[in-house]
Amino acid sequence: MKTGDLVEVAGAEWDPLLAQLGCGDVYVTRGYLAGARLLDPGDPLLLHLREEGGDVVFAALLREVPSGGLDVTSPYGYGGPIAVGADPPVARFYERYGEWCARRGIISTFLRFHPLFENAAQAQGAVMLERLGRTVSWQLDGGDDLLAGVHPTHRNKVRKALRAGAQVELVERPTDLSEFAALYGATMTRLEAAGYYRFPEAYWASLCTELPDRLVRVDVRVEGTLVASALFLSGPRWLHYHLAATSDAGRSCGASNLLLLEAAQYGRERGFELLHLGAGLGGREDSLFEFKAHFAPGRGLRELYVGKAVHDRDRYLTLVRDEELSFDGFFPAYRRPGT
Repeated sequence: MKTGDLVEVAGAEWDPLLAQLGCGDVYVTRGYLAGARLLDPGDPLLLHLREEGGDVVFAALLREVPSGGLDVTSPYGYGGPIAVGADPPVARFYERYGEWCARRGIISTFLRFHPLFENAAQAQGAVMLERLGRTVSWQLDGGDDLLAGVHPTHRNKVRKALRAGAQVELVERPTDLSEFAALYGATMTRLEAAGYYRFPEAYWASLCTELPDRLVRVDVRVEGTLVASALFLSGPRWLHYHLAATSDAGRSCGASNLLLLEAAQYGRERGFELLHLGAGLGGREDSLFEFKAHFAPGRGLRELYVGKAVHDRDRYLTLVRDEELSFDGFFPAYRRPGT
């Protein structure tokens, strides 16, 4: 590629490029995007800008707008443009990206920024930032005792689970997620979760086939019954807490607390810097966020942002049937459920 050009990276070159640049976090990989398109239909896209001082890469989904045109969205998880190098061309990337959007007929872009890369702070151009809350990172590369460092309530829950006879099994490269999926579905029903979070069966299969070296499942059983289970996505530096499920019995005995402690110990043994526990529901600082924050009390919090950009104002306003441009609420507004 010619220095200074913003290019669309071919699928076969995607992961090797990320490895070369040292920014191959799982949420940016081709395999992850291949699965994420089952949740939000679109074509996986990797844009790359190289200049002498560094590089910027941006992994996303390119979606058709039913009434004509295209838009771009980050997949479920974390993403946004990621800068690498001593003097990465961030300002140039956003300038070139705006030009690319004009050429390709892109109406809007929705960005889920990556809190560990802290790339929201570099957003420029037409991007409007919206703070959602914070995510929790549990540092693993120190020498401290992991159990001793968590909130006392969590320590008590771990001991309660062990007294209940809870057994933990950790499975690398799982090939079957059917038992997890069943418990996850029951958990979403109990929580009255929105339809978006009721993932299709094909998604579970894609995690196994597209991310075989990145996927870890941790199960907790009491008297042979699965009471808690979670999926983790790895590497190279960070272990991500991706999805989890718990039964009523698991909640009452502290199975999730034990599960996360075992996952953290696994991560430490394999040299991960931290276990990224994520945020609350929808990024909010709710009871789920508090549960996660108690694993790293007083530390490890990262800011979580989304970004919204409109590239074709006239087309956007036509689609939303409005005369004034607004970034409030669901974005892009023309994809709001029920519209």
